Amino acid sequence: MTSEQAPVLRSAVMPPTYWLTRFVLLRLLGVVYAVAFLVAINQIIPLIGANGLLPVGNYLTQVGAALGSTGAGFMRLPSVFWFWHSDTALLVAAWTGFVLALIVVAGYANIPLLTTLWLLYMSFVHVGQDWYGYGWEIQLTETGFLAIFLCPVLNMRPFPKYAPPFPVIVLFRWLTFRIMLGSGMIKFHGDAAWRNGTALYHYFETQPIPGPLTRWFHFLPHTLLRAGVWFNWLAELVAPWFIWWPRLARQIAGSVIVLFQLAIILSGNLSFLNWLTIIPALACFDDGFWSKLLPGALVRKAEAAAARAEESKPMLTTAWIVTGLVILLSIRPALNLLSSEQAMNSSYDPLDLVNTYGAFGSVGQERTNVVFEGTIDDTTDNRAQWKPYIYKGLPVLPGERPPQVAPYQLRLDWQMWFAAMSSADQYPWTYNLVWKLLHNDKGAVSLFAGNPFPEKPPHYIRAVLYRYKLARPGNQQHFYWMRERIGDWLPVLSANDPRLIRFLKSEGWTP
Repeated sequence: MTSEQAPVLRSAVMPPTYWLTRFVLLRLLGVVYAVAFLVAINQIIPLIGANGLLPVGNYLTQVGAALGSTGAGFMRLPSVFWFWHSDTALLVAAWTGFVLALIVVAGYANIPLLTTLWLLYMSFVHVGQDWYGYGWEIQLTETGFLAIFLCPVLNMRPFPKYAPPFPVIVLFRWLTFRIMLGSGMIKFHGDAAWRNGTALYHYFETQPIPGPLTRWFHFLPHTLLRAGVWFNWLAELVAPWFIWWPRLARQIAGSVIVLFQLAIILSGNLSFLNWLTIIPALACFDDGFWSKLLPGALVRKAEAAAARAEESKPMLTTAWIVTGLVILLSIRPALNLLSSEQAMNSSYDPLDLVNTYGAFGSVGQERTNVVFEGTIDDTTDNRAQWKPYIYKGLPVLPGERPPQVAPYQLRLDWQMWFAAMSSADQYPWTYNLVWKLLHNDKGAVSLFAGNPFPEKPPHYIRAVLYRYKLARPGNQQHFYWMRERIGDWLPVLSANDPRLIRFLKSEGWTP
């Protein structure tokens, strides 16, 4: 037998290894963490800072009062911000998380580092209120928690002397199974449009934040859009079961899931959700798979690490303890998957360790957007000239082509997508936003693409509800969108409006 044949023979007779899997998985997790903390660096102060739209201090006081004490509040919503929640504290936590995430991206990780990232991000999620109420927030905390136990306690090298514990690899597969099957079941239960194959006729036009290719996807032939729905069923209802099959079937299932996520990434801006969903799916692939894709130098380093690997009984014991904990905490999420009244994106424990997931259980058939408009005129009648506040991602002007935003998240834009389907009373912070725009508040204005009133604040602000439809390519006006006004979403308001001032005071947002 030649030396060239030996590695092939060894790979055929020995159990699969996951050195390269751990390397790739942690690097991508570092990227997602870095993006998530960068979003906090740029947006957390105007959102939940002391002068933010939903001040964190007010929230913690309300939670403590509702639960009886600060200690009870901490036990229900663990967060470092119970101890220190000034604007400085928020930024220190965000910058610390960002720097540590870059270290992981560079290839270095251990238990203390990943634990710190998990604690910091969970701290933001638990006090982020409306702005952090999305399924991918708890999905990141669950993914980050599992990643802690892939690594040694102190050794930070990309290829340490201990192999990744196989039970943790299996836990990542269990996470993928729940994410994908949960998303499929919520669609199956939620909307006949998914069941009859027509959901994609409307999905691209009505999704939260469209991307540069959204219009191209929307105007694909209906036959292809129906095929897209069936691919969705394949990825979400069929592929997850094959995660538990032998190697070839598992890798095919993992490939289907990853390709599905990449297709969604191309079609719109869903924050870092799809990148995050790819991470646990990587546990479907072993080193034999990665060795065909990654650079030879990296593969050789993994092989060298495997050759000199030592067994760590404490590391393996810890992995089994975590596995037992996850099994116990999985009972309620598993029952939820089987329920006809399935809840999506829900947590069942204070640390968000094992959750239930799902997305787009129903698809809207028309797109409405709320546009904030201001005027410096002294009148609000037909003579007034109104200027819109342009969102960074949501459509406003008909000629605007949607930008590529994801994996970055525009939290105001996301909330306003939801708000357009409801009333302002269900999103009371929009009154606080109007107040801040009436005063050219730097933080609030920074959440938009620009300030239409850079010299002096507007005299009046209103919010108008519009209906948007994607314009067919090649139209004479070169429009990307067609829109029509539906009516006022918020009435005309001014800085001396007694109703506005009275409401802000009642909410603790004293002007």
